[in-house]
Amino acid sequence: MYISQSFIPILKNNPSEAKIKSHQLMLRVGMIKQSSAGIYSWLPLGFKVMKKIEQIVREEQNKIGAQEILMPTIQSSEIWKESGRYEDYGEEMLRIKDRQNREMLYGPTNEELVTDIFRASVKSYKSLPQLLYHIQWKFRDEIRPRFGIMRCREFYMKDAYSFDISDEEALFSYNKFFLSYLKTFKRLDLTAIPMAADTGPIGGNLSHEFIILAETGESKIFTDKRIFDLNSDGTKLEKKSLDDLRKKYEEFYSVTDEKFNKDEFEKKVSETNRLKTKGIEVGHIFYFGDKYSKPMGASVDLPGGKKDFVKMGSYGIGVSRLVGAIIEAKYDEKNEIMKWPISVAPYDIGIIPMINKNDNSALEKANKINSELEKNYIDAIIDDTDENFSSKIKKMNLIGSPFQIIIGKQTDGDLIEFKEVGKEAQKLKIAEIIKKIKEQKEKN
Repeated sequence: MYISQSFIPILKNNPSEAKIKSHQLMLRVGMIKQSSAGIYSWLPLGFKVMKKIEQIVREEQNKIGAQEILMPTIQSSEIWKESGRYEDYGEEMLRIKDRQNREMLYGPTNEELVTDIFRASVKSYKSLPQLLYHIQWKFRDEIRPRFGIMRCREFYMKDAYSFDISDEEALFSYNKFFLSYLKTFKRLDLTAIPMAADTGPIGGNLSHEFIILAETGESKIFTDKRIFDLNSDGTKLEKKSLDDLRKKYEEFYSVTDEKFNKDEFEKKVSETNRLKTKGIEVGHIFYFGDKYSKPMGASVDLPGGKKDFVKMGSYGIGVSRLVGAIIEAKYDEKNEIMKWPISVAPYDIGIIPMINKNDNSALEKANKINSELEKNYIDAIIDDTDENFSSKIKKMNLIGSPFQIIIGKQTDGDLIEFKEVGKEAQKLKIAEIIKKIKEQKEKN
């Protein structure tokens, strides 16, 4: 792909209305364009990153046995009245009427709709557990949308729902998602810490937020630094293994400001291990038992002819928000370099040839190199413009390919100037470059 043929409307400077790194970069490199307050069009560069994140999220959901469905964005008000949330949810819910004057809403979440789907089809305990998820647009009418996609009104989200026969089995499902989220964020090269949190309008009595550290975050967090040494390596999809994993994390004090208790924090955490900072919520899981199944009549037949309401949980990941969260975590604002993890980078590598009107040899060499990369399923973008070298490198740094190939006067024979962003350049053969990139991609 040539930059000249790509729709990447790069701005020379950061837009004045953008106050945080992610909003600045996404506007500057043309990843998004504001349509109205808190609502954005996703342009090719941003959309490509978001879809890669989506695929990682999908793969990790599938690994724990969750099944993908797709629910509509517009929902009937009737099921929300059944659950009792239609009036309680507040002004964030966008309420509308169709031409028949029926009350509808643009879904802010899907507990009611998925419960309606479940109760119509599943009648026996033998069909449990059921783990269903979808990835769909949501709308919440924020009072003050700000910070670009970090606090917007329309957003792209993965939400999953579990249905189980008992509290014990439901906690098994909850822990599956707990592990899935740790693995998902690890593949995105993010350190996301699970923290006890309030359940909010979703409801229930058990909830964890997954937070990444960022000064621009809206969540205040209080935690034990030792929690960052934990990992999920070796955890099996078994009850005891999953239970041990969650308990391992819960041994360390780690809460958002809603749950914060100063005396408890100082009692449980030594002064040297205390961390008070801000973070960005990138995922949230809830267990709420029969909060929705009971009022909506979602029950199953048990042995002996009895019936019982299923126990439910819900599990959200902000797919579009993760684009901004990764930028907040990885963007080098001082040097204007975006360090995308290779798992989600818009392009695996950027090729920067020195071009002038009288000599196209560098571009020809770039095309030959790209042909070899394509054979090995490596996605490259070539800067075929006639801008000077420094401008090209600055542009490629903003776009954020993890690797760069520079073709200039110093390029000699089979040796190519190859650079991993943030490291010193090397002279390598194309076969060596391909090997390095493929090794990095395989890790994810």
